[in-house]
Parts: sequence; C-alpha cells; structure tokens
Amino acid sequence: MEEVGMSLVSLLRAAWILITLPIVVGLVPFPGLAWLHTILTLSNRGKILQSNSKLTVPQRFFSHFYAMAILWTTLLLVAMWSYATTSHVAGGESHANISVFLLVLMELHLLRRFYETIYVFKYSPSARMHISGYLLSLLYYALAPLSLCCNFVPQVFDSVNGRVGMSRPGSDKIWMFVTPFSRLPWYAWIGAVIFLWGWVHQLCCHRILGSLRDKTKNPEEYVIPYGDWFEYVSSPHYTAEIVMIYGGLVIASGGVDLSLWLLFVFVVANLVYTAKETQGWYKRKFEDYPRNRCIIFPFIY
Repeated sequence: MEEVGMSLVSLLRAAWILITLPIVVGLVPFPGLAWLHTILTLSNRGKILQSNSKLTVPQRFFSHFYAMAILWTTLLLVAMWSYATTSHVAGGESHANISVFLLVLMELHLLRRFYETIYVFKYSPSARMHISGYLLSLLYYALAPLSLCCNFVPQVFDSVNGRVGMSRPGSDKIWMFVTPFSRLPWYAWIGAVIFLWGWVHQLCCHRILGSLRDKTKNPEEYVIPYGDWFEYVSSPHYTAEIVMIYGGLVIASGGVDLSLWLLFVFVVANLVYTAKETQGWYKRKFEDYPRNRCIIFPFIY
C-alpha cells in the first residue's frame, strides 16, 4: 500500500503542475502564444465569457462544485478522523492531526461557498460558463481536499478496513475524538486565525457583489462595486481567498507539504488570471472605473 500511496501523491502533484503551467504561461504575453490565451478564455464565466460556443451551462451551476466537494471532503474527513483517533496515532505526535484540521477548515470554506451560491449571489439569467471551465472546476474540487491528506491515504485505507488492528477508544474515552485538535502545533492555530479572517472577509466582499443586483432594475445590467477592499483592488474576494484562506492552510500545515504548495500556486495563478480578465472587462465597459484599483494585490495593476 505504501507504493500505491506514493504513486497517488506523485499523480496528484503532476496534475497540479499540468493544469497550472498553461495558466502561468498565459499570464505572460509571449509572442506566438495568443492561441493559448484563446484556450484559457474558455474557462471564463459570467460577464467575462467571450466565447460564442453553445457548450455552456448556467453560472448558477457553481453550486454543483460545492455540493460535490462537501460530500467528498466529508468522506475524507470522517476517514481521516477515524484514522487519527486510533490508539497508535492518538498516542503520539502525528501530521495526521494536522490533516484532520485542514479538512475541517476546508469543509467550513465549502459550506460557506455553497450557502453563498444559493442565498447571496443573484446570477444574471444570461450568466453562463463554458463546459470546459465547469469540468475543470469539478476536477479542482476533487483534487483540492485530497491534497490536504494525500500522504495518509494508504494508512487510512488500512485503518478503515481493519487491517491495522489497533484498538478504538471506548465509550468512556470519547474525549479522544478531540485528540487531533489537542495535539496541534502552534503554527496550525496561527494558520487557522488567518484562514478565518479571510473566511469572514470574503463573505463580506461576496455580500457586496450580491447586493449589486438590488441597485438596478435590469437583471442584465452591471454596476461598479464599491466599499471595503473594493476601494483598493478590483477583486478583493480573490485576495481574501489567496492570502488568507489558502495561505492560512499552508501556514497551518507547517509549509512542508509540496502537494499543498502546488495547490496554492494553482489558486494564485488561476485567480490572478481571472482578476486580470475581470478588471479589463470593467475598464472597457465603464469609463468612470477607478484607474487606481490594483488587479488583486497592492501595486499590481
């Protein structure tokens, strides 16, 4: 099973590299690579979708990603938590506890995003996304939670199937189910604080975006968002997701897992690309769009 686990980790890392490289290259205006930018635009959605292809789905299908990801993350969390509370793991220090903690944080993120797609965002009836972007998002939400615990897949599989043969806590030791949290290192809690800061801040930004529909009678009309970090950057909800949510996960993990770093690099590349496309759309559509707004980070225009 150890070889299977190493193969899974290698495949996971290769997948992150393969889907990240085109985005990184597309961000740089290399001569002769206009065709790559054209392909990347297929992943656009909503107002920045420029494709005339009929292979599109409603943007409200975003809820599909989060529904699937919640089920998948919950399955991983239950299995990982079960493994982390076995006597041989709970009795000593283990990175398995950190993986449980990371999956709990990811679950919180996904539950909020699912809630937002249902109750916060008011998608335009014409808002669409290309089917390739839809499928890529499904792939992303399958790989992202797995990246938080991939190093323990063989052990978890053996534990769930009873091959390890270690005892479980009895009814008088239910407290052992909180063991993964009681043995966390200090940096995990710092990462969690940063994560929760980003979690709350992104919710605020999304509420601002969701309220824009109330400012116009035409559901197809767009307005410029103002308030909070929108005064400084074009896509502060992406800033919150990169720096605080996924940055918090990296810090909480101790920053030693390559799979998690590759996930972080993909998130940065993907959101910077999307934010750049979004800012360009606003500048073309609105003459009074604030020119001093950065794309996603301060001093990056």
